[in-house]
Amino acid sequence: MLLPPSLPLNHTDKTRRSEEQKANDGARSDAPGAGARQDRLAGLRADGIAFPRRPGLLAAASPRTRSIALDESFEIFLVAAPGLEAALLGEATERGFSGARSVPGGVALDGGWHDVWRANLQLRCATRVLARVASFRAMHLAQLDKRARRVNWSDYLRPGLPVAVEAACHRSKIYHAGAAAERVATAIASELGTPISDAAEIRVMLRIDDDLATISIDTSGEPLHKRGHKEAVNRAPMRETMAAALLRSCGFDGRQAVVDPMCGSGTFVIEAAEIAMGLQPGRSRAFAFRHLAGFDQEAWAAMLAPPPATLTELRMLGSDRDAGAVAMARENAERAGVSAATRFEIADVATLADPPGPPGIVIVNPPYGNRVGDKRSLAGLYRTLGERLRTGFAGWRVGLVTTDAGLAQATGLPWLPPGPPILHGGLRIRLWQTGPLS
Repeated sequence: MLLPPSLPLNHTDKTRRSEEQKANDGARSDAPGAGARQDRLAGLRADGIAFPRRPGLLAAASPRTRSIALDESFEIFLVAAPGLEAALLGEATERGFSGARSVPGGVALDGGWHDVWRANLQLRCATRVLARVASFRAMHLAQLDKRARRVNWSDYLRPGLPVAVEAACHRSKIYHAGAAAERVATAIASELGTPISDAAEIRVMLRIDDDLATISIDTSGEPLHKRGHKEAVNRAPMRETMAAALLRSCGFDGRQAVVDPMCGSGTFVIEAAEIAMGLQPGRSRAFAFRHLAGFDQEAWAAMLAPPPATLTELRMLGSDRDAGAVAMARENAERAGVSAATRFEIADVATLADPPGPPGIVIVNPPYGNRVGDKRSLAGLYRTLGERLRTGFAGWRVGLVTTDAGLAQATGLPWLPPGPPILHGGLRIRLWQTGPLS
């Protein structure tokens, strides 16, 4: 039996889900790679349940007679904002996550718990990291109940710690997500005596797609854009994970200067400075995997030990005409430990000037008129931005984020074909880029 490819587990019965998770609900189960999933899981047991496979473990060994070890191999799913899968794949490959492959809504790879920890700590473009722990066919609720009870939950969860269970059902005979979540919650509570709470930090996520049930554990906890540094934000802030992916899409690798002339609370500039200094994005926050069974505090502490920050002569520059936003950006940079590599100024776009040094990247997320500003009055702002860049930034490349092709064209810049749509706070944005300006 062929198992479909990895799909992001989304939570259609939860009002708190994000917009990017909503978009993942439409991911198809017949995407490339369907035939390979069987090879990445242990052989199906007689009861139809597939479990992770540990290298070197005899196939005849029962998964219910052992605990999950740190060298366990299973599927890991890295969730990305729809439209930014390519950036996440490039980052995961660059970071040495072997076998990483792009799938709808993110990146899938095979690895162990050390890889889960490292992905949470080091990847800038992922919005969360899911550990796939079981997969089986479920044609009705009674079958789901029976097979969920056969998952050895003590391999993953600690008795007594609260757990939240969320479910989504697509094109399946089981169509009631709430009832499906209840069956899995009952199975967990029966084995471990674990309280079930929507407010629990540990989340078990069930997705049933074409009658295939996949169970994952969210190992991140809070979304990964919450680095722990940006406490001060203004209206319509750019998330750090999206900023990192957009910077990567513009070719930024930490060796170019970055200018953001509408910096808001400083996300692009701070993210660029962290990359240039080699700082790990998850260094200042906690993760849900610390509460899972088998977590090794000593091994995690060794992984968390900070590498020496890279000294950089680059200065990532941000400006904004809003003095309050500039103050926020400076405070956020201080908390992130990148004040020495950043500079923020109060300035209008009309006074934008080429900073000293070799050309780099101008990246800007102007108002779109959807939430901030009036679209009818924004064309002049875009024209002014384009004029300043065309006349004062020879050799620089430009990345501009907007929902409106007309506003992008109002700059008069020589745009390349725009990137794919990206879901951002309920809006569909695109990244527009130029080559080096002449």
